[in-house]
Amino acid sequence: MKKNIVIIFSLFITFFSFAQKNNFIIAENYFRNSEYKKAIQLYQELYENSPYNTTYLKRLISCYQETNQFHQAENILLKKIDKFPKQIYLLVILGHNFEKQQLKNKANEQYQKALRTIKDNIGYGSLTANLFKEYNQLDSAIEVYNIIMEQNPKANFGFQLAQVYGEKGNFEKMFECYVDLVDKNENFVSSVKRYANRYITENNESHHNKLFKKALLRKSVSNPKNIWNNLLAWLFIKEKQYPKALVQYKALIARKTENLSNIKELGKIAYDNLDYQTAKNCYKIIIENTNYEKDKFHGIYMNLLIDIANKEQNLEAKFKEVFDQYGFNKKTIYIQLTYADFLTFQRNEPQRAISILQKALNLSLSKFSKASIKLKLGEILVFTRNFNKALIYFSQVQTKFKNHELAQKARFKVAQTSYFKSDFNWAKAQLKVLKGSASQLIANDATELFLTISDNQPSDSIPTGLKEYAKAELLAFQNQDKNAITLLSKLITNYKNQPIEDEALFKQAQIFVKNKMFNKAIANLEKVISINKEGVLVDNSLYALAELYNSKLNTPKKASEYYQKIIFDHPSSIYLVDARKKFRELRGDNI
Repeated sequence: MKKNIVIIFSLFITFFSFAQKNNFIIAENYFRNSEYKKAIQLYQELYENSPYNTTYLKRLISCYQETNQFHQAENILLKKIDKFPKQIYLLVILGHNFEKQQLKNKANEQYQKALRTIKDNIGYGSLTANLFKEYNQLDSAIEVYNIIMEQNPKANFGFQLAQVYGEKGNFEKMFECYVDLVDKNENFVSSVKRYANRYITENNESHHNKLFKKALLRKSVSNPKNIWNNLLAWLFIKEKQYPKALVQYKALIARKTENLSNIKELGKIAYDNLDYQTAKNCYKIIIENTNYEKDKFHGIYMNLLIDIANKEQNLEAKFKEVFDQYGFNKKTIYIQLTYADFLTFQRNEPQRAISILQKALNLSLSKFSKASIKLKLGEILVFTRNFNKALIYFSQVQTKFKNHELAQKARFKVAQTSYFKSDFNWAKAQLKVLKGSASQLIANDATELFLTISDNQPSDSIPTGLKEYAKAELLAFQNQDKNAITLLSKLITNYKNQPIEDEALFKQAQIFVKNKMFNKAIANLEKVISINKEGVLVDNSLYALAELYNSKLNTPKKASEYYQKIIFDHPSSIYLVDARKKFRELRGDNI
């Protein structure tokens, strides 16, 4: 019998809860659709069944206010206050009810009463502060949050305080709150970075950047900790002031030598952003201080890449010095790959490179290292026009690493090599698969080459210039820039007003830029745009012109014009996001 009663009671509770939930959903829909009179009936019932539910109470009061039934709302609140005088958040709701009637004095009277009694009713402090914030009584919300934390040192409302100061426009206090949060508990550092990132920009003269820096420096003086160096470095990285970030990380290393992960990450960021000197300084520190061979050799490898990018004169001697000290072994595999690339594409000594890589294949290596060697060997064989042997290496990698990015990279190499040897159908078949690649870079390259072939592939034995264009691209790949330019000029003359013309002009412009022949590049790009304003290479040309004026010719006004054309005339361009960002930067926006 007792068991049956329990079951019946449980079913009743379940049904009642379901009905409450269902009624609340319906009431919320009425509320959102401004059907307040219908919502009142449901909220009134919900509140009567659950008189301690503040959500139901607030919604009911809001419905009365929206229908100008302020006295009804006041009566409910006064009865509630009379019954539960310690629930001081009710005074805030009552004050807001007066404020909705433009009765400012009466409203302030209730707000002040809540503030006077908050210390004696601290349990309702958080709810009271949140209501003050919701009703835009921001100074009162700040006061309540501070009172709570004074009464209970373990309470932490730093994020809420920071948010309120932000809404007030008092960003100095906002950043101070964020820094105080980290001071109390360093586990908050990731959250603080996330929130601060909404205000921090690349512009180190930005008002927000200065305020955050000021808060950090002030705290680092009053209470020195490693975390302030960490946050300052993070700020400097955001501002792309990589040398300053390195200074902060070096201060951390001085205290704890083995903490090199931040410097390793900074080295990569600086390298990716072409700050080679800072990157080199980072890798030098890693080489000198790390206890891990892998990190040491990675540092050596990266410094050699930087020397290549800087076109250092004594590169051959630098490689020799590394191999004399560490040898040709599995530890220096990626340095050997870089050396082979240097010998081929910088020194035009592909046979030496092939010999080095063939020996490297015989070392005991992981399958990933072997794949990297085979891909590089294939590239060098393409350089020497040994296409069939190159295809064997690429195909081996593609077969070994199905569904891996290495396989996709190898498939693109197969397509590109087939294209160079004028096997356009096989190249297209490979590229069609790659257009959906998980790697956006590979997918973009595949799509671009696919369109080049599709738009210009010969039909009915009528020449279109695609074979000559593929040959010119191969010459560019082989760094035979003069020959490539000459062949492209012939193409432009012989296939005037045909689809291949804009391809040839654009490719030639890229080679002109590489060789710092900027005026010729500009002429070509402008011609691409004038040939067909709806052409597939128009947005590419606009972006190339913008970058040329922005990065090479230091003419920001002209660069802005071209970025703006992409924004307004080519909204579906893959360059849209970058163009918009750079346009706003040049305009001086606080992004």
